[in-house]
Amino acid sequence: MRTTNLTCLSLVGLTCTFAAFAQTDQVSLPPAPAGKHWRLVWQDEFDGAKLDETKWNRLGDSKRRDGFWIKDDAYLDGQGHLLLRTRKDGDRYTCGAVDTRGKFEHAFGYYVARCQMPKEPGHWSAFWMMCGGVSHVGDGGRDGTEIDIVEMPWRDGRLTMNLHWDGYGPDHQHAGTTITNTAAIDGFHDYGLLWEPDRYVFYVDGREVWHTAAGGVSQVPEYLMLTNEIGTWAGKIQDAKLPDYFKVDYVRVYDLTP
Repeated sequence: MRTTNLTCLSLVGLTCTFAAFAQTDQVSLPPAPAGKHWRLVWQDEFDGAKLDETKWNRLGDSKRRDGFWIKDDAYLDGQGHLLLRTRKDGDRYTCGAVDTRGKFEHAFGYYVARCQMPKEPGHWSAFWMMCGGVSHVGDGGRDGTEIDIVEMPWRDGRLTMNLHWDGYGPDHQHAGTTITNTAAIDGFHDYGLLWEPDRYVFYVDGREVWHTAAGGVSQVPEYLMLTNEIGTWAGKIQDAKLPDYFKVDYVRVYDLTP
């Protein structure tokens, strides 16, 4: 079990250090404008034996794409991680998902999750943001945008970041990019979003990989999502050796303050 304490927020550097006895986690933060600094406003380190349901909703039990979201597939491993499991249950495939809807919804700031991606084909993991306004049409994405901070449907190191707005019907709009980072295949990596009123900037391990103002930029609070999804975008689930896991070490949210 890991107990984490905030020890510093540097006003002159780009790092924020968290110390837990002999263990130290470092998060690279974007440069703060002159006269401001980053302040941690929300976090989950996934310590303890049970998911903190004052922060998260476990999604399910319900059909989702080519499988099912099942509440039992989202749980803590007791070693400081959230596990979202994909498995075969009889003749169906199930996976885990959580969100913060109604519990933490926020606009702007820096959002980061440290994650280890799954290995097997047929399912993919995502760290993203959502709100009800995404289904509204007529104000671009200003009234709400699906913000996919990272998705990894492939197993060759390709990662994709995407924005969706104006609903999912005939008026749907989309912008996105795909990068290759073979290091992401193994181990834990940080996936971050700097959301400003006039742009989004996406990061992998503290390095900027994409910036855009597509959609007009959402101006409304949105909730966090960590999900597994089953579908052919990621290959054939029938070829997967299951169970397989999306593992999350932490999620942290920062605001700029004077």
